[in-house]
Amino acid sequence: MAIDDWFLSTDERGNPWTRLSHRQGGRSWTSGNDARLHVHGVGYFARLREVVEAQGPGDLLLFTDWRGDPDERVGEDGLTVAELFAGAARRGVVVKGLFWRSHLDTIAYSEEENRSMADDIRKAGGEVLLDMRVLPLGSHHQKFVVLRHPDRPEKDVAFVGGIDLCHTRRDDRAHLGDPQTVKMGDVWGPTPAWHDAMIEVRGPAVGDVEATFRERWEDPTPLALDPISRVEAWAHRDDEHADPLPPQLPDPAPRGEMSVQVLRTFPAKLPRFPFAPRGERSIARGYGKAAGRAQRLIYVEDQYFWSGVVVSCFAKALAARPELRMILVLSTYTTSDSPMANASRLPARVQPLQDLYRAGGDRVGVYGIENPHGTPVYVHSKVCVVDDVWMTVGSDNVNRRSRTYDSELTCAVLDERRDEREPRTIGADEARVFPREARLTLAREHLDRADGDDADLIDPASAFEAFRTTARDLDRWHDGGGVGPRPPGRLRSYVLPSITGPRRVLGRLAYRLADDPDGRPRSLRGTSEF
Repeated sequence: MAIDDWFLSTDERGNPWTRLSHRQGGRSWTSGNDARLHVHGVGYFARLREVVEAQGPGDLLLFTDWRGDPDERVGEDGLTVAELFAGAARRGVVVKGLFWRSHLDTIAYSEEENRSMADDIRKAGGEVLLDMRVLPLGSHHQKFVVLRHPDRPEKDVAFVGGIDLCHTRRDDRAHLGDPQTVKMGDVWGPTPAWHDAMIEVRGPAVGDVEATFRERWEDPTPLALDPISRVEAWAHRDDEHADPLPPQLPDPAPRGEMSVQVLRTFPAKLPRFPFAPRGERSIARGYGKAAGRAQRLIYVEDQYFWSGVVVSCFAKALAARPELRMILVLSTYTTSDSPMANASRLPARVQPLQDLYRAGGDRVGVYGIENPHGTPVYVHSKVCVVDDVWMTVGSDNVNRRSRTYDSELTCAVLDERRDEREPRTIGADEARVFPREARLTLAREHLDRADGDDADLIDPASAFEAFRTTARDLDRWHDGGGVGPRPPGRLRSYVLPSITGPRRVLGRLAYRLADDPDGRPRSLRGTSEF
């Protein structure tokens, strides 16, 4: 396996101003890493608590997030995420955080929650900034945590993915929901079920995730640029000045057999990001390169799946390769399940999915998921696996906003270890242990299989058929009124929505202007280039 066949070169990344483009040897990735997939918030929060509580004086804890609820519990004993981070600060850990400042709570965002958590950590000696250096209606959507240990570098670790430090995220495989909820539509029930993922990375890649934090932290642009944010910052006496960070330590020593490429989105904006003056769209470019090598199976889990220009890399691959199949798992409904949200966001999927069906026909399977009680599960994971070789876990969704407009972070992974299970080769390269096991882990959950019950899921054709028949049987059971034993599995076939009349017109306008804007430089807008 040639790593540069899958990963972006420094030139392909398209951002020579970032530290990630200036690694030794001219590479824009690191090798010698180890990684672990955390599916669901319960396991992730437990692991995060374990490593944070092991930190001591002089260690470093860096984090970014889209939303943070200070009272979100990280365990059954009631310890909250704010108490976890504040406790680290009191022990002498250097705690630094970047929250998106957020839009006003009056339009159903999380300004108050983010400020409250920031204040709790500041009181304990940490420093948390509220960052509004974004495009209009944009956000900082990155979700990652970095822990460094000057005297114990073997403990250095980073977490990257889709799980925010907030309510509703601490769910598990049973998908009965987090008792601490955010307001969602009635279709999700009183404790919405939430499917999500994070990747834990150890080794030199930790340095690249940390560099991303440092580039944002050290940006001299004022944190609040628009008049409303400035007034809010003044009224609440927000910390507007980043104190210096301790010098970045050398990368952790190699400890595994995985190569990791940290991919990002930063918009092209004014004032410019010093580390990305023309923006960075390496996530979109990375997906385009990997999809172009797909031969047998693309597996995707995503919250939205909008925008024909973003989905075109998958459609082109399906059209070019008659043996390629694609499995897509997504949220069946919008978060609020309101008339306007449904009018703008559900039809946004129609063109991209029709593009896939035109290219791949019945080789494309699209599904929602439900828990064993029949309640829909909100899919918030952002995962892609190509031919059991290349995979990503990150904060980015498959839409134009995530690929161009908001800040995002994802880890692409290649594993040097060959998977010995047949078929050993399902594409251009031999299957690898970590991406194959990640795909099988997710498939077993959606099919209600026990660990190890996946022999028929290794081959792409039989895996595709298992998803299709499981969804078909559950659909028929529901259509028949739920009579008799419930078939195994949690998959439901996704039906393209139909929105007509004035709501369709208003929804399309809201989608174009607010939901899925284009953050590319003007010279690229209207093209298929990123």
